Amino acid sequence: MASADRRHRAAVLGSPIAHSLSPVLHRAAYAELGLTHWTYDRFEVDEAALPGFVEGLDPSWAGLSLTMPLKRAVIPLLDSISETASSVEAVNTVVLTEDGRRTGDNTDIPGMIAALRERGVEKTGSAAVLGAGATASSALAALSEICTGPVTAYVRSRERGQEMRGWGERLGVDVRISDWAEAERALHAPLVIATTPAGATDTLTDAVPEHPGTLFDVLYEPWPTRLAAAWTAHGGAVVGGLDLLVHQAVLQVEQMTGRAPAPLAAMRKAGEAALAAR
Repeated sequence: MASADRRHRAAVLGSPIAHSLSPVLHRAAYAELGLTHWTYDRFEVDEAALPGFVEGLDPSWAGLSLTMPLKRAVIPLLDSISETASSVEAVNTVVLTEDGRRTGDNTDIPGMIAALRERGVEKTGSAAVLGAGATASSALAALSEICTGPVTAYVRSRERGQEMRGWGERLGVDVRISDWAEAERALHAPLVIATTPAGATDTLTDAVPEHPGTLFDVLYEPWPTRLAAAWTAHGGAVVGGLDLLVHQAVLQVEQMTGRAPAPLAAMRKAGEAALAAR
């Protein structure tokens, strides 16, 4: 565990980064844990600037959170990465040890699992994934742990479908591909994970079934999405992007500070307040 009696630094890097809630969540954790000498900032860093930024870190740094477009670009700069990060070729967490090593992990995947577990979803017999971007591969990795049957991915292009099949083979998930034009069928799955940009699922709201299962919509702003609102109106369980953000940040705080458990409730409250103020 990194000592708390001297200044420690952490930050989130990405481009764009101004919208990030990570500073709010991590600072709330530090306050609750009494880590008064810890700081957490945000830096606008693109792929070209990343190597120089990492090389310039001094021993006061404890960790980094990474968002797009840096989750893959950082891998060559690290001494090692976890099996979880390797499974999707994406690192969102870098822990800087006192002996100078840089280790990478992916807390998005266990964060998804924890967010679902919090809503009572431990296992599912099948699932549907809306979208095929970077978050969709993390969703497949999470589903490899909790889904016992097939996962249908609804995509907009043949190329995206091939990518999702490839991730499924790599992760040991039975991935079946359907065209986005049939996305309404996804809503009948017991677990639906929406990984699409804001507005992409708005046209599906009228197709929410009378008794829906669980929707995991990874967006947190604007919230609720139209699909999430319709899902709730029909009595279905909804897991939101803030749930994911908080759970993955909890794991980051624990890794960077060595203090566990991180204060989930305080971090979520801070996130909710920040979003309400926007």
